[in-house]
Amino acid sequence: MNYKKALSHNIFPVISKAAEQLGIDAYVIGGFVRDFFLERGSHKDIDVVAIGSGISLAKKVASLLPNTPKVQIFKTYGTAMLRYDDIEIEFVGARKESYSEDSRNPVVENGSLEDDQNRRDFTINALALKLNSNGFADLLDPFNGIGDLENKIIRTPLNPDITYSDDPLRMMRAIRFATQLNFKIEKESLNAISRNSERIKIITKERIVVELNKILESPVPSIGFLLLEKTGLLKHILPELCDLKGIDEVEGQKHKDNFYHTLEVVDNIALTTDNLWLRWAALLHDIGKAPTKKFSKRVGWTFHGHEFEGSKMVYTLFKKLKMPLNDKMKFVQKMVFMSSRPIVLAQDKVTDSAVRRLVFDAGDYVEDLMTLCEADITTKNSKKFQKYHNNFKIVREKIIEVEERDHVRNFQPPVSGEEIMKTFNLKPSKEIGIIKDAIKEAILEGDIPNEHDAAFNLMLEKGKQLGLNAIL
Repeated sequence: MNYKKALSHNIFPVISKAAEQLGIDAYVIGGFVRDFFLERGSHKDIDVVAIGSGISLAKKVASLLPNTPKVQIFKTYGTAMLRYDDIEIEFVGARKESYSEDSRNPVVENGSLEDDQNRRDFTINALALKLNSNGFADLLDPFNGIGDLENKIIRTPLNPDITYSDDPLRMMRAIRFATQLNFKIEKESLNAISRNSERIKIITKERIVVELNKILESPVPSIGFLLLEKTGLLKHILPELCDLKGIDEVEGQKHKDNFYHTLEVVDNIALTTDNLWLRWAALLHDIGKAPTKKFSKRVGWTFHGHEFEGSKMVYTLFKKLKMPLNDKMKFVQKMVFMSSRPIVLAQDKVTDSAVRRLVFDAGDYVEDLMTLCEADITTKNSKKFQKYHNNFKIVREKIIEVEERDHVRNFQPPVSGEEIMKTFNLKPSKEIGIIKDAIKEAILEGDIPNEHDAAFNLMLEKGKQLGLNAIL
């Protein structure tokens, strides 16, 4: 069949013309074609395969376009890329590949379109549309990728053991596509992932994290993490999550399975926010529970200090995965460390002082923290569920009320250290810290308003208690 509608953008006739002038065949292949059939909206990345030199085709296309866009050439990979009309087009010569056991970087040779489609990861990514005028927009689908799209199946074009062993990142890509598209991985392909899971060790952490992020950004991330766990990949990537799996029982007392609870929380938060780092916080919010789990006859199962332990583990985990150790990591740490605070608050009478402390400690992230904690309520008891959410509503209202009145978010003391030093003729000393802490505590407890005069009077009173003489 002919699919001219897919090639309606004005770049395709230009590529067609360039290919004719060079006397080579060219095809658009991969994600652009797949997403056309899935009706997944406009695509900003286009992959073009030339039966010949992709670099020569890119240069020829650029010469035919207005203002001759710059062609970026990647000689190592034999590819070239140009940007046109907010679209990134990558050109590559058709190739066949062979792999060594210890690397996912193949030995590449020139090949035919058939060779190129054979090396693709999945049948749904091997679909190609011809760009030459003779057969323009004709579909080439040697592995029934259209059938797999219709049946929502992820399947490799060739033997899955070879496909995954050659490039183990494809195992994560299979799971990522299954998660993003809500497709099933064909049984033999899924079994092959389990058989080859240890091969993921040769993949760089950076490439793994790209796939993890895409899974987390999916509508229902648990699909991917359940598959990662089922196939054995998760224990090589995030063993901290695997450690949460299972239910222990002592003397008839059990605790919930914190692995499945975590995935529920991640799915819940995916309904309310696109913030990737808040989704990471949801994924890691309970990782401190495995190392802090204890049982006693008196109280049963406990996880004392798991938030503190978890926040420390976030740094270790980010470092191991070569993720950013910057403000994003610190945000996840803070969310994990504070993850139980609003839940504890929602169990009791919501006092102004407790809300002030919550806002003071969370700062600009108090809304994110509330979103995380609401996602963390996974009880199947409808009355309990409703009670928590009603209390969270009260907490949110209190946050607005307290913040408007007391201004404790990003708290700056109304009396500065310099003013304390000047008033008592002090040099830098521990007394200044004691006075500042006393003022902060009094404001957070609601003993004084967050105003200069009230804080100044308390400063004088505290100074007197410390034996300091004010110079007024």
